[in-house]
Amino acid sequence: MLPEKIRKFFWEYSGSEIDIQENWFFIIERLLEYGDFEAVKWAFKHFDQSQLVKVVKSSRKLSRKTASMWQNYFNLPKEEIRCMNLSCQRTGMPFLLE
Repeated sequence: MLPEKIRKFFWEYSGSEIDIQENWFFIIERLLEYGDFEAVKWAFKHFDQSQLVKVVKSSRKLSRKTASMWQNYFNLPKEEIRCMNLSCQRTGMPFLLE
C-alpha cells in the first residue's frame, strides 16, 4: 500500500490497489516523472538504485526532459536510455495529420 503523501501521483488508483513490490516499475516511473521532492525521496528510500536505473534506462513513458535529468544524475550513457531514442520520442499529435 502506498503512503498517503504519494497517493496524489496515482490519481487513477486508490492507495490499496497498488502493491509496492509487484508494481515497483510503474511506481518509480510515475514518481520520477511527476513526483515532487518528497515523493522522489520516498522512492530512493524504498527502492534499490538498480531498480531506479532500470526504469530510467527502459521506460518509454518518461519525457525526454525527465530522462535527461536522471541520465545525468546516474551518469548513464545516452545510448542506454530508451526514451531518448528517436523511435520513442513523443512528437506532436499524429492524429491531426490524417
